[in-house]
Amino acid sequence: MRKAFITSVLMVLTAFIANAQTAEPEMANALRSSGKIYVVVLVLATIFAGIIAFLVRLDRKITRLEKNNP
Repeated sequence: MRKAFITSVLMVLTAFIANAQTAEPEMANALRSSGKIYVVVLVLATIFAGIIAFLVRLDRKITRLEKNNP
């Protein structure tokens, strides 16, 4: 089940990345020119990593509870 979840998350992220590369909004150009785009990317990556870590941890706890309760 974990492999399917991780695969689906990676597929969704790949789709977002591929779609994001086709358009260049003015805001992105302004953030890139001032160097703030890297801060935005770092914050978003941290949020996504936290969500994924939370879901993996939750899945492990649920699996452990299912094994302990017949």
